[in-house]
Amino acid sequence: MKKYILLFITFLVLASSLIGMHSEQILTYLTVRIKTPDDKSESILSNKSGQVIETYHAPVSPDSSRFTRIVLAQGFEEPLGMAILPNNDVLLAERKGSVKIYNRETKQVKTITNFNVFSGIEDGLLGIALDPNFSKNHWVYFYYSLAGDRAVNRLSRFVLLGETLVQNSEKILLEIPTQRKYCCHSAGYISFDSNGLLYLSTGDNTNAEETEGYTPVDERPGRELSDNQATAANTNDLRGKILRIKPLANGTYAIPSGNLFPVGNPKGRPEIYIMGSRNPYRFSVDSKNNYLYWGDVGPDTKVMGDEGELMSYDEINQARKPGFYGWPYFLGNNQSFPMYNFATKTPGPKKDPEKPINDSPNNTGERILPPAQAAMIWYGKKSSKSFPLLGNGGASAMAGPVYYSDLFPNAPYKLPDYYHGKLFIYEWIRGWIMAVSLDKNGNYQNMERFLGHLNFKAPVDMQFSKDGAIYILEYGTNWFSKNMDAKLVRIEYQEGNRNPVAEIQVDKQFGASPFSVQFSGKKSIDYDPGDTLSYTWNIDNQVFKGPSLNYTFTKVGSYKVALTVSDNQGGRGISTKDIFVGNTPPEVLIETSANRSFYWDKSLLDYQVIVKDQEDKRVDQERIKVAFGYLPRGKDVAVILTQNTDVGNLNSKKGQQLTASLDCKSCHSVDKPSIGPSYLAVSERYSRQQGASDYLKKKIIQGGGGVWGERAMIPHPELSTSDAEEIVNYIFSLTNKSVKNRPLNDELVLNEHIGKGKDGLYLLNATYTDQGANGIEPLQSRDHITLRSPFVQAEDFDEGNVRLGTITTESLTYAANINHNSFIRFNAIDLVNIKQLKFRVRAQSGGFIEVRLANKSGPVISKVKVPARVAGKPAEWIEIVADLNQTKGIQDLYFVFTDEPEKRNLFDIDWIYFSDITL
Repeated sequence: MKKYILLFITFLVLASSLIGMHSEQILTYLTVRIKTPDDKSESILSNKSGQVIETYHAPVSPDSSRFTRIVLAQGFEEPLGMAILPNNDVLLAERKGSVKIYNRETKQVKTITNFNVFSGIEDGLLGIALDPNFSKNHWVYFYYSLAGDRAVNRLSRFVLLGETLVQNSEKILLEIPTQRKYCCHSAGYISFDSNGLLYLSTGDNTNAEETEGYTPVDERPGRELSDNQATAANTNDLRGKILRIKPLANGTYAIPSGNLFPVGNPKGRPEIYIMGSRNPYRFSVDSKNNYLYWGDVGPDTKVMGDEGELMSYDEINQARKPGFYGWPYFLGNNQSFPMYNFATKTPGPKKDPEKPINDSPNNTGERILPPAQAAMIWYGKKSSKSFPLLGNGGASAMAGPVYYSDLFPNAPYKLPDYYHGKLFIYEWIRGWIMAVSLDKNGNYQNMERFLGHLNFKAPVDMQFSKDGAIYILEYGTNWFSKNMDAKLVRIEYQEGNRNPVAEIQVDKQFGASPFSVQFSGKKSIDYDPGDTLSYTWNIDNQVFKGPSLNYTFTKVGSYKVALTVSDNQGGRGISTKDIFVGNTPPEVLIETSANRSFYWDKSLLDYQVIVKDQEDKRVDQERIKVAFGYLPRGKDVAVILTQNTDVGNLNSKKGQQLTASLDCKSCHSVDKPSIGPSYLAVSERYSRQQGASDYLKKKIIQGGGGVWGERAMIPHPELSTSDAEEIVNYIFSLTNKSVKNRPLNDELVLNEHIGKGKDGLYLLNATYTDQGANGIEPLQSRDHITLRSPFVQAEDFDEGNVRLGTITTESLTYAANINHNSFIRFNAIDLVNIKQLKFRVRAQSGGFIEVRLANKSGPVISKVKVPARVAGKPAEWIEIVADLNQTKGIQDLYFVFTDEPEKRNLFDIDWIYFSDITL
């Protein structure tokens, strides 16, 4: 393999008066960096005499194109955990009780059982794991919230035979009493270490909604469920812990040596390995040294920390031995919370992390706790000074596996040695994955983004399969609901020949039966030059070959179509697409006799909205939404039209765009409660209150205590007051009764743009959402008309072969370097009612402007001469008018510039004006 050499020469030029050296004593250093075939970078530091001073090797991050992302299945309802079977089938657990299996051969998902669970607050089917000896005993462990009057979470073992979970095989290992009155924190992850010990994480299960900006340490009588000292800081309670036990063949368990409390201690449960956790949601055990890593989801507080930010820290922890990890007294690097007195409403003294004492009347365990252990990584809602790479915003920290390349001998998709010994951590809300480097003693060194070129929607589980591939389970965008972007993803790394990246394109995804769909895989790519590709389609258990095909579905239902793209070196990539048969998207059409491209002062826009739907027996007029408005920033319209929502008050659209681009969607949706209230509920509560707008603007920027539940509002200090106001306006518009739906036909006077410049757009938007049919979800279609200023800047062309010139002092950009046969093209221009064109030009040698339809050689509908500038005089901007042949309809317009074949520098063009009158 070719070596790549990068020479970096550093000259140490120091003033001799400062360091007492003659110039000839100053060394010149040369660093030579060589990227070698084993992906290691060798650096050699030498002096000017060629003497080697230092040589070191630094690994080079792998090329991102060597990772192939395969979406195996999607559309789950709250997937929380997975277990990868020896044959790479995958068991999946959904919070409301369903257990599903992904079959690697059929590429289908089916439900194999449903647990009867209590799924209130955050409870439900929480954890799943295979026994280390699964290939022989077929045991699977589940942690779930038992339905009924008994408030317990249960750890049980079942037998899995093929794709059948044997219900009467249940062996109950452990039941943990819980409270179900207040939210939150259930955790519930299960994993095993290399010695066959089972680890189970449990949340603190404490009222986190009434903390008044502090920690839940409410010791008032009758407030036991609001005191974390009764759970996480209680040595005699199994909540807020990570437990470690040895499952036995008879369905019971033993206590391994080395836990935090020995067997026989009446005030310390021997199952406890780690205590003092709030919500240890995801963890892993290092397969070589059995170090335990976990992410602990942090609180929202108003207590200021040592680093000048609120102590709303999420943590990544490392435990080399059992211990107490601080909650509810300490967070981060053992920063202390004041003991808030809920009776007097005053913060009290802080605990000593070296000698923490639990004096709560609700404590049933030891009074003197083990010394508090600091987190390895901690970060809040703002950018962390200690760990800036982690970003800002909402947070839910997760810990994934530690990777060792030697544990995957001959695995075809194993990661390169670069990642050997690195810990993978990931973020539910922020969506990143980090590779954390540790030194030889296991101490934190640094971190870097992993798979930063990919987007993950709330990753909730991450595991390696035996073939070296990474499986990632994504919960999806909205909390407590089914999400089409909830996915099971497989990531493969490929040395040498890279896998093709498969991509499916369809001409339509929804339709009535019979439903013909044109499939294409032609946008699939292969990063290795010279590879030839073959295409295999699997549709309804039928196999087809070729890069594209047309297939007709004859029965209603949902179908998963799979495309496998293979290269001639044995690589292959897989993509899937869901097709829905039984509901046709509605047809929405806006008819008008006016021009559909431009507005003029006080011109009229008449319109009529027509809706048809094949399945709906009667078009429900209430489902037709018509909106009209003027957008001062016309480029905003592209964002608006990509948001698949009913459009109300268009003047609130900037706020809608901001809520979509910030982290708001992590906790809120428009009309359904998530971890936070819906925007609709916020609007209903506040829109009519005096001063509510200022209150909400302040809360959006500064954050604050939770009014609606356990999580407080995340601060957004980087947001301007005006942008916060736009967000509030959008939220209030959702219940603004004065914003009425436009009639289905009307005539509008276009005058709102007058005096507001030429950048704005009018948008007339009509949507219809049908009622759904044959089990297929309701579908929405829309039509719209956008009207822009008739002054079209020449530099805004869609295609052309001219360069752009600028005059900075005039803030002017124009089309320049116009030679014979140069052109610019504008797409989809409506010529209805256009009488003439006006051009602002600056003549050079002069020439002609031809306007042609469809292509450079199309019919000429206008032609005008641009005279040459007068010799000896400077070129000046002038306006010329051109007649236009009457032309109807929307056209692609080519402005072709001509003169003698070899003539160059004909003229410059600033703008084109489309006139509806004769000038």
